[in-house]
Amino acid sequence: MRKRVGRVDQALETANAEQVYKVDASMLPLHCPPPGSYLWNSHPKVFLPIEQTGQATCPYCGASYELGDAAD
Repeated sequence: MRKRVGRVDQALETANAEQVYKVDASMLPLHCPPPGSYLWNSHPKVFLPIEQTGQATCPYCGASYELGDAAD
């Protein structure tokens, strides 16, 4: 995770930096880019249906999401 400083002092991830994201039920409804990402250089927010199969792929960037327990 890169540290961003300036007018907004919070740590943010580069948009879609990972290809596989592990998510849990607390992140539903799921959307890409995920919370905590830089949004200025990313694609529009798209909601992904993950509840039935436990897996989803973003049609914009190809990032994969896997639903699991918070302990994973």
